[in-house]
Amino acid sequence: MWKFLLTTVFLACFFDSHSKYIDTPEPKIWVENDVYDTLPSSFFWGDVNGKNYLTKNLNQHLPQFCGSCWAHGAMSSLADRIKIARNTTRPDINLPVQFLLNCHGGGTCNGGSQYHAYKYIHDSKHGIPFDTCLQYEACSSDSHQEVCKNRDFSCKPVNICRTSTSKGNVAIKSYPNVTIKKYYALRGYLNMMTEIYNNGPIACAMNCVPIMNYSGGIVDMPKESKSTDHIISIVGWGNDGKRKYWIVRNSWGEFWGELGFFRIYLGDNQLGIEGDCAAAIPGHWSEHNKPCNLDGENCGDTRDF
Repeated sequence: MWKFLLTTVFLACFFDSHSKYIDTPEPKIWVENDVYDTLPSSFFWGDVNGKNYLTKNLNQHLPQFCGSCWAHGAMSSLADRIKIARNTTRPDINLPVQFLLNCHGGGTCNGGSQYHAYKYIHDSKHGIPFDTCLQYEACSSDSHQEVCKNRDFSCKPVNICRTSTSKGNVAIKSYPNVTIKKYYALRGYLNMMTEIYNNGPIACAMNCVPIMNYSGGIVDMPKESKSTDHIISIVGWGNDGKRKYWIVRNSWGEFWGELGFFRIYLGDNQLGIEGDCAAAIPGHWSEHNKPCNLDGENCGDTRDF
């Protein structure tokens, strides 16, 4: 039984100007799952009966600073869910954050929304390509970084999926892709736990300022602000014998935190982490490709395969 509610918040994430919001006329659809009477005391998608269902860790700030946490959290969670659906068989399917930046698919390097990232892919005719045909550049058309200026980050075929030859970049117009069947927002720790257990990791907003220098352990900051400025991916929960805590993957690289992860007590919305989450159910993903020549010239129009 799902209950639907509406909101109009659109998140921008920055370190130097946190808690910034941009209103949009388009509402979110909130859902509430039927909560299980009993959930495991601990559950982690990185270790389910000895299997890892998580995809690779990411760093949003290389090759330069970019406020694309919203896209990283959303795409990591979606890629994880595809890996779960495939039962870890075959190489992982990873998704290009740069596609969302080039096409303003939910935001830019100046912030965005994990929910609207899912909406953009859901509404796109051909979904999102795999990340092997679009490298992350940490730039968008409105980037303030000098290295991003006077370069083309528009949403055109060569900036969606491409290869490169001695003559320059060539658009790949028929590419392996991923689509989204449905997407929704959710909040509340029991609702979140049920969603994670049933379907996989979720992308959530939080106040990142208190954890910028996090060096390990379980975060316990109930009095810190719940105003949010950052998106992360919640991948499970643990139990220290007294209380449960979220297991969270960040997008700041593995030199930070606990190899790129952190833990925070759950149940009282610490740092606002339980107030604004989004999730997506994968639709189609390519298991086979239409072979193209190395120069990409024979790839034709995009189609599902």
